[in-house]
Formats: sequence, structure tokens, C-alpha cells
Amino acid sequence: MTASARRALALAIMIGGVAYSSWVLENVLHTGLDPSETFLSELDAVGQRYRDVFSTADTASGTVLAVAAVIALFGLRRRRLTTVGWSALFVFGAATIADAQLPISCVPTPMHPCPSSPSGLFPQLHHIHALTSTIAVNAIFVAMIAFTWAAFRYRILPVVRAIGLALFVVASATTVWMLIADNLPGEYALGIAQRIQVGTMSLWVVTLGFAVWKSVSDDR
Repeated sequence: MTASARRALALAIMIGGVAYSSWVLENVLHTGLDPSETFLSELDAVGQRYRDVFSTADTASGTVLAVAAVIALFGLRRRRLTTVGWSALFVFGAATIADAQLPISCVPTPMHPCPSSPSGLFPQLHHIHALTSTIAVNAIFVAMIAFTWAAFRYRILPVVRAIGLALFVVASATTVWMLIADNLPGEYALGIAQRIQVGTMSLWVVTLGFAVWKSVSDDR
């Protein structure tokens, strides 16, 4: 792959990471949802005022990252761990597209619970959206682990060894926070925890793109 093509690939990955953080727009769009008590899936639930904004951004992010992962798989040097990483990033992109196209159908409230659906902070766990979300999260963690391991083992992507590793630790910590708190009475600001988790994932994808960009000049 030429240097120009690798830079275009790196830019695409960074754009995908930025698009995945479209949820920050909830701070200016006045969605009516409390960030500390709601999950990001509720931003593009059926009937939400700004559903199209968040759904389009997620679809664009997933598409760009899935295509970029395929190009990287066939265009960059093949190593076992990076192959796992790019494959996982492709799955993440595909699952993110599915997330956007298969939204939760209702956002329950104490006054208006969803028909045949339990209320609470995790209504999406009772929807097919839960499957696509779980696949996406697991896939991005596999990508994080694979690229971080590759960065140390093959002595490549120094940005991933430093910044990427730190972001992986933060994402892991917030995931543990969510898993433990979900089994305790109370809410424990799980909406904030997920926003930190997803925000960290977005930054990690941007970091990966920057690492690919920087690798072009490092190879000279």
C-alpha cells in the first residue's frame, strides 16, 4: 500500500472514531434524557426527537470502520495479532451498523412503562439491540487487546503502546464499574459510566488511526 493510501486509511479510521462519539451532541440538542440515568441506546430509540442524527452518525461510523478494516487486512503487512485486531474492528463496525438499524423500540419511564417490557436503566437488554451492542463492545475490546499486544510484541505502533494502553485501562475500569453496579441496588450513575466507556472507545479508535498515520513517516 502506498504512503498516500495508508494516510487515507488512517484518516478514515480517525473519522470513524470521531463519528462514534456523536453522543456528545446530547449536550446541545436537549434530548430530554438524563445522562446519569439513561443509556446511549436511548438517544436513537424509536420515536426520539433526534434519532436520525445519532443513528446516521453510528451508521456512518460503522461503515467507515468496517471498510477501513477490510482494506487494512488486505493492504497492510499481515501479522497474526494485527489480523485479529483488524478482523475485530470489522466486526465492531458491522455490529455498530446493526445497532443503528435495530434500535430499542421504547424508552420506559415510571409513568409510561413500555408494553411487555420491564422498566429501569437497562430496557435495551430485553431487545435484539442488546445482542448487537454486546457484539460491538466485545469486538472493540478484542481489537484493543490484539493491537496493544501486537504493539508490544512486534515493537510497532508506539502510540498504541502508550496512549492506547491507557485508554484500554480506562475502558476496562468503566466496564467493571458497570458490571458490578448493575448487580447492586441503586443506579450508581451507570449512564455516566457508559458514556466514559464509549468515549474512551472512540478515543482509542482515533488513536489507532493516528498510529497508522504516524507509521507512514516512521517507515521512511
